[in-house]
Amino acid sequence: MMMNNKKQSHLGIPSVKFFSVPLQYVNLFAFFLFFAIGLTPGVLLSLQFKNVTLNLLVNNDSLISFSSSSNPPQQTIALQPLPPKHEGLEEFLGLPEVMHEMNDEQLLWRASMSPKIQEFPFKLVPKVAFMFLARGPGNEGLYSIYVHSNPSYNGSDPEDSVFHGRRIPSQEVEWGKVNMIEAERRLLANALLDISNQRFVLLSETCIPLFNFSTVYNYLINSTQNFVESYDLESPVARGRYDKEMQPLITIQDWRKGSQWFEMDRDLALEVISDKTYFPVFQEYCTGECYSDEHYLPTFVNMKFGENNSRRTLTYVDWSKGGPHPMSFFRDLVTVELLEMMRSGSNCEYNGKNTTICYLFARKFPPQALDRLLEFAPKLMQFNQ
Repeated sequence: MMMNNKKQSHLGIPSVKFFSVPLQYVNLFAFFLFFAIGLTPGVLLSLQFKNVTLNLLVNNDSLISFSSSSNPPQQTIALQPLPPKHEGLEEFLGLPEVMHEMNDEQLLWRASMSPKIQEFPFKLVPKVAFMFLARGPGNEGLYSIYVHSNPSYNGSDPEDSVFHGRRIPSQEVEWGKVNMIEAERRLLANALLDISNQRFVLLSETCIPLFNFSTVYNYLINSTQNFVESYDLESPVARGRYDKEMQPLITIQDWRKGSQWFEMDRDLALEVISDKTYFPVFQEYCTGECYSDEHYLPTFVNMKFGENNSRRTLTYVDWSKGGPHPMSFFRDLVTVELLEMMRSGSNCEYNGKNTTICYLFARKFPPQALDRLLEFAPKLMQFNQ
């Protein structure tokens, strides 16, 4: 079921990319997201955002309880240590090095390996992989971070930053070019090397979370579907971008459009990085103003894996003003009413049931909005739960 959203127009799709934006935008998300984690006392981490220092308390013996009245089922999640080493399984159970020397061909081949037996012979705590594409530039537990940066970036992160050591081997990415999809596949492949990663989220550097971490985690881990927006539209910026040279493999009836910001499970992520049939067609024919990031995944997923796809995105974007760029929510626009509308002002399906929680993230929020977000977040978004 497609969402009914009073504010957001699905006739416009994000065309604003973020490869030339300073890393401070990514740090905005990290500051706000990990402020939202709300874990109980334990190992002290700190993340600096300009003059602000955020202290996170993490404990591998702590519990995170989901306490929302929304559809995602209540669940208590115990943070467990990594499974013990088993002879012959170290390569699969150990946390892989994020920086490696594999080229893309080797990386995609290595990441495509997947056991056919679905049950693990050990206890595995599933993690959510948050993947960023950024100019410049993380952790055991319930989440992992991966950053695809401009290869010319030579900066470094403080050792206590969640981004420290999380930059993957990267290549140049240009706005509107197919190498943007190559970067997304590169992020997915690196995240797949960690067998604990079971859900994968692509985020903009101007995203914020709309709920606390336990709500986001439970919503994703318990979902029976993927979240890749995909729809058909008679428009110059949708069907008008189709190239008939893609026939017969991809027809105009197959062609779809959707948001760049996706969330998917491990099975679909494996299919995306293993695709050597449809992606080469986009590499050859989706050029110029085609914008493959708005068409490749929506088309590929709809053609091959549509039955397990919700056809919606989990990232709220406001296109109501029209034009090539979505609205930016600067400081004076950030209100409790705005955040409440983003959190519960829509209707959609989650695991076959109606819900008003349709978005877990929202964009675009510049760093100047941070103080207002932190003013409202603790109570409104229940970041202390």
